[in-house]
Amino acid sequence: MSRTRKFMIILMVLLAMTGLAFAQAKKVTIVVMPKLIGIPYFNASEVGAKKAGEDLGINVIYTGPTTADAAEQVRMLEDFISKGVDAICVAPNDPAALTPVLKKAKAAGIVVLDWDTPADKSIVDLSVHQIDDVVYGQHCWDLLVKEMGDSGDYAILTGGLSAANLNGWIDAGLSYAKTKYPKLHLVTDKVPTDEKQQVAYQKALDLIKAYPNLKGIIGISTPTPIGAAQAVQEKGLKNKIAVVGTALPTDSRPYLEDGSLRVVTLWDPSKLGYLTVVLANDLLKGKKPVNGQEIANVGKITVKADGKTVIMGPPTDFTKENAKNFAF
Repeated sequence: MSRTRKFMIILMVLLAMTGLAFAQAKKVTIVVMPKLIGIPYFNASEVGAKKAGEDLGINVIYTGPTTADAAEQVRMLEDFISKGVDAICVAPNDPAALTPVLKKAKAAGIVVLDWDTPADKSIVDLSVHQIDDVVYGQHCWDLLVKEMGDSGDYAILTGGLSAANLNGWIDAGLSYAKTKYPKLHLVTDKVPTDEKQQVAYQKALDLIKAYPNLKGIIGISTPTPIGAAQAVQEKGLKNKIAVVGTALPTDSRPYLEDGSLRVVTLWDPSKLGYLTVVLANDLLKGKKPVNGQEIANVGKITVKADGKTVIMGPPTDFTKENAKNFAF
């Protein structure tokens, strides 16, 4: 064998070994996209997602639009697909609007999960839920009735009309109330607030003015009960209008303590972020979740019979008595 040929063979082997070493050194990259960034709920989710990345030794990119904008989510996801990330976990602002781009991600060999809010179930590899949607919706209405009574006028403030998770909870609560609490009277269709406390505050003021017999407001989406409570507090109506909903204990605490917000219910969003990253990383390794599986820093999960739907666990109710015990 000539010296030149030997040199070429050695060079090819070295190049192959270098490529293998690079491939082994390349970190897994998982994108976690919330509906929007900059609100406390999704800030807490970010903490959990990034902690999971540190614990697992993988690269977690947590980013999303600054407003609840499905078109902006699509644009950002297109960019991540072109960069060849390993997994995309998204909380869609509008599930239908994201279907084409998620199909494109799947076609590119990217693992796709939804979290917090369901996407098109036929596309995702896993759907990571905080709780059982029907049970949670019913629980929210039980809390409302406990505070305002089982009859009278009430209103619903929601984050956005296209959010599948919020719609699921509201639909479950309304269906439940028809038979369980038939004397409740919904004064108007659910009122969107663009996931903003200030908008919820203004909408609540509008409701108070339009419906003088209003006895309750239920806020579905973490900024909405806070905005409604702010309006009730300002008008001095904490003993007349009961505000309940889904919110973080730290944000709720000032309003819980003075009674303008009666009770809120949620889960630990940092655990949801952590769970999402762990499950995405497991899928990349070919490992599917199983019912009753214990997840470090999260607890036991429930996997539905479809094998795709994962439920983190039951919610926690936060009141003026216990809100100070939580750090999220």
